[in-house]
Amino acid sequence: MAKGKKTVFFCQNCGHEENKWLGQCPACKQWNTFVEEEVVTGSSKQARSAGKADRNVRAVTLAQIEKEHEDRYSSHIAELDRVLGGGIVPGSLVLVGGDPGIGKSTLLLQLCRELAADERDVLYISGEESLQQIKMRALRIGQFNDHLKLMCETNLDTVRAAIEREKPQAVVIDSIQTMYSELVTSAPGSVSQVRESTNVLLQIAKGLAVTVFIVGHVTKEGQVAGPRVLEHMVDTVLYFEGDRYASYRLLRSVKNRFGPTHEIGVFEMSADGLREVANPSEYMLEGKPEASPGSVVVCCMEGTRPMLVEVQALATKTSFGFPRRTASGCDFNRVNLLIAVLSKRLGIDMSDEDAYVNIAGGIRMNEPAIDLGIVLALVSSYRNKAVDEKTIVFGEVGLSGEVRGVTMPEQRVLEAKKMGYTTCVLPQASMRSVKNVTGIKLIGVRHIGEAVAQL
Repeated sequence: MAKGKKTVFFCQNCGHEENKWLGQCPACKQWNTFVEEEVVTGSSKQARSAGKADRNVRAVTLAQIEKEHEDRYSSHIAELDRVLGGGIVPGSLVLVGGDPGIGKSTLLLQLCRELAADERDVLYISGEESLQQIKMRALRIGQFNDHLKLMCETNLDTVRAAIEREKPQAVVIDSIQTMYSELVTSAPGSVSQVRESTNVLLQIAKGLAVTVFIVGHVTKEGQVAGPRVLEHMVDTVLYFEGDRYASYRLLRSVKNRFGPTHEIGVFEMSADGLREVANPSEYMLEGKPEASPGSVVVCCMEGTRPMLVEVQALATKTSFGFPRRTASGCDFNRVNLLIAVLSKRLGIDMSDEDAYVNIAGGIRMNEPAIDLGIVLALVSSYRNKAVDEKTIVFGEVGLSGEVRGVTMPEQRVLEAKKMGYTTCVLPQASMRSVKNVTGIKLIGVRHIGEAVAQL
């Protein structure tokens, strides 16, 4: 049976394959995600011979496997090293996703500059910009040496040949949606092309021990464009987040085979590129109002990093029969739940009050430790009484009004102490973990009523 073409349907969300179009994907349950593409089919005889070759593979025991030491090297960008788990691992495949214009290409070009300055050979392959455009951006960032080489190419065979010829230590692909293989008949950016391109780059990274950074576009829902299998194939997935109208950017790790996940790095966008923010707590609290009702400082954990953020709340009489609720930077449903807890457990009726909750600075926090901060900010605004400026709070609030313990309380208290706060309100269950910390007044509470009475 000779090679031929076959029409199949792929789910753009998860990459599931079907022979006919379906309204709902049976794998990920998403609607209207199937697209039609042509694939090249080979002979069944070749498939059978390939199956026979695989019979020579033998399984081994754990004792027969020799453990190799991870030989990491620094990117000389401390925030990036933090997110990667301590440095760059040779032979790893790293996916960097983010909104258009957020700074993905700028960050990776700065990475190329630092690696080249460390006398490491770097190859930057762009499928979206010309060499002149890259040079204009590079001149704004700083000086580059000859260890960095640039190339504009979208053909995967040409890219593979260039990497094998130049033998760099790191490769940047900008972006994966522009790469195409001649073996796949669909257009660049399709499910088949993205999957095949990532597979080829994975073979290059593992076979040549080359670190490959690939840029991935995101959809309007914030997910990397292409099949979901793309994130499963790579070793590390980094998301570049932040309000494009704000100056700060967050680099968040959501998958990392060589380090912790949900670690973040904080950068500030400037005219000459991205600058590291060594103390994000101080940066996030800039411009905090003094003695203002409805303002409470909360300590959150992003990976292993404690970060102080300001929770703002505004409670005001509603002009309509139905009170309005608005949440920015935190979960809307969680705010409604906490308002219901206040009404039931403390008798604070906000049925005729509009409630607005905001995490200052445009940052988004989903950690339950901000619950106590939201509750105290709402009560502070409702009673028009300010919380002491040198007081910090954290704790999860349950449906009974109890304040539950959170992870890593000692790191949170030490961060608050370092930032000059004198009082910390925390769950009573976490007090035993911070009993050795001195220089800051610790108040353990079991119920939100105790926290409100203390403040």
